[in-house]
Amino acid sequence: MRQIILDTETTGLEPENGHRIIEIGGYEIEQRRPTGRRFHEYLNPDRSVDPEAVEVHGITDQDLMDKPRFADIAARFIDFVTDAELIIHNAPFDVGFLDSEFSRLGAQWGQLADYCRVTDSLALARRRHPGQRNSLDALCRRYAIDNSGRSLHGALLDAEILAEVYLAMTGGQVTLHLGARDNEGPAQPVAGDQAVSADRPRLPVIEPTAEEAAAHAAWLEQLDRDSDGACVWRSLTGEARA
Repeated sequence: MRQIILDTETTGLEPENGHRIIEIGGYEIEQRRPTGRRFHEYLNPDRSVDPEAVEVHGITDQDLMDKPRFADIAARFIDFVTDAELIIHNAPFDVGFLDSEFSRLGAQWGQLADYCRVTDSLALARRRHPGQRNSLDALCRRYAIDNSGRSLHGALLDAEILAEVYLAMTGGQVTLHLGARDNEGPAQPVAGDQAVSADRPRLPVIEPTAEEAAAHAAWLEQLDRDSDGACVWRSLTGEARA
């Protein structure tokens, strides 16, 4: 399962009022492990950045003068997200801005949903923790994830932090360093891994009873509902949904 944790920074809050994307950060994970692939661009929005927005992310007009425009990176962005599941915190905000950017390029570019599936991690957090604060900072505190480097918002940094939060929310994994891969080779073994002798006694296989199998299937159905269909067990074992 290929997933991309995505975040954007913008000139302001409303694309309908001409606000634009000025930074995109994407962080890829597959089967709940980082692949080492990232997408990161600062963009020239051809307009000024609102002072209130600069206070949030620290990106100024001067910073963006020599950066590419969305049209320059749109094809590469589409290649990066196509057929993936995008995990976005408060997804309607980012999707609205991305769809606005595609619309500026012409109807032939379609909309984000034409290329990938989107999951809103904020909606997921609200289901997991109803009545509680579910901002990215609040979730970091809840799941003991270090976000000390986040004095200002930044698209790639926020995407990397959200990846840890999402893994913690959906499976209890709070680190991205087990068997992490980079672009130069396959996954590295976890410290302490040892080869198992081929001469070892075979382990007994205990088949589940009908009741245990039914309880297992019911639990997977619950996981599917809680994770919006992202039950990793089924993707790994090929078990069919009921």
